[in-house]
Amino acid sequence: MSTPDADGLLAEQLLRLTRRVHRIQKRHLEQRALGITPAQSRLLRTLAHYGEPPRMADLAEALEVVPRAVTTLVDGLEAGGKVRRVPDPANRRVIRIELTDDGRAALRELHGARRSAAEEILAPLTGEQRDTLGDLLDTLVGVVPERGARKRRAC
Repeated sequence: MSTPDADGLLAEQLLRLTRRVHRIQKRHLEQRALGITPAQSRLLRTLAHYGEPPRMADLAEALEVVPRAVTTLVDGLEAGGKVRRVPDPANRRVIRIELTDDGRAALRELHGARRSAAEEILAPLTGEQRDTLGDLLDTLVGVVPERGARKRRAC
């Protein structure tokens, strides 16, 4: 059974790992000279999961941030040609956000940067340790993976 001190130590280790992950991902993003911040990267990844262009309010909800934060991110990405604002065909007063071709190309680069960062972070672990870590993280974030999905992804 864990003690409060042990739980506090685990929480501190998780926070330190999170900060390390952010630093490494930021470095990999900077190396690719995309001019995209980690927050913009997250918005692009979120945007890519929508079937039709979402409203800014949808993005704010998905990102768990205030709408003003999304406006600032979209402004920067639009200035860089990665996204564009488009009127909703059903209600011209509603504005939706869609990826541009440059935005899709940036997503491919971002995927490569994230993969490189993950390889660097996970390098000290064996395949079995990675599977165990993945299972533990799934439990902590409340994800129920498809049976055997982690093993298939590793291949």
